[in-house]
Amino acid sequence: MIMSKTPFRLSFVGGGTDFPDFYRKEGGGVISTTINKYVYVGVHPSFNGKIRLQYSVFEEVENVEDIQNTRIRECMKKTEVDGGIELHFLSDIPTKVGLGGSSSFTVGLLNALYAYKGKIARPETLAKEACEVEINALREPIGKQDQYISAYGGFKYIQFNRDDSVLLNHLILNCELRGELEKRLLLFYTGITRDASSVLTDQKKNIKKEREYNSLKKLNELTMEVRKYLGKEDISRFGEMLHEGWKLKKSLSKKISNSEIDKYYEKALNLGAKGGKIAGAGGGGFLLLYCEPEKQENLRRGLNDIKETPFRFTFEGSNIIYVE
Repeated sequence: MIMSKTPFRLSFVGGGTDFPDFYRKEGGGVISTTINKYVYVGVHPSFNGKIRLQYSVFEEVENVEDIQNTRIRECMKKTEVDGGIELHFLSDIPTKVGLGGSSSFTVGLLNALYAYKGKIARPETLAKEACEVEINALREPIGKQDQYISAYGGFKYIQFNRDDSVLLNHLILNCELRGELEKRLLLFYTGITRDASSVLTDQKKNIKKEREYNSLKKLNELTMEVRKYLGKEDISRFGEMLHEGWKLKKSLSKKISNSEIDKYYEKALNLGAKGGKIAGAGGGGFLLLYCEPEKQENLRRGLNDIKETPFRFTFEGSNIIYVE
């Protein structure tokens, strides 16, 4: 029995600059962190020699090519695991909520399958092969940030270079400052699920338009500013920077926000939040807010119709946590 544990992530600023159509011209960057919410993948030999899969549905097939779940099928092909296994999946967070769950699932599955074969997969291997599965094999309209942060973990600036290489830079905050930032960040589940592919397809298409392309350039510049600002160990303007980033993000596609999300966000600002954003591609999922501690109870009372989800920053990426 093998079990992997892979974190979800929160992306603060820079999302969209990890699309090849942009970073191959301008270079891109995202500031992101892993959090203490996880997807777990268990691998076990099957008794009858078939492939048994238990996720939101149950599958039992003879051959890899017969697997209906395309993500599982491509990961098994990538790792050359051809049958005789059971796969089980558990998650702390529901799907389609903007915390990078799809890529966490892919990275964790690759990690577990390699461990099942007796191989240790380095974070770089997991991130690159997750990109190959999701972007090349499955043709998903996504960038590279989620695969890398879930594989490596931590609070990072992820740099996307024109030559397609990716560099990960630690954002070093002292323990006290990191704790103060955590205290000021609140995460609320709006209850709105969305199809990220639809949002991202529209956003990717719009990169070719001058207005949206210029917004991405400004977002890229803001990301560099936030990186420099955090390097000075000062978080006093972090909320305002999130707000500025959210305004730029919304301008990339009409599908990123909607009237219900705008209602919650404006209400949060009126209740004392300094800024925030919808996590991930947009369109629904989790609302991240920055709010000073003395105003948080008022904010919670005002947003009592949506569920708060406490979280902490974490520093490890995908791990094998059980082997027997």
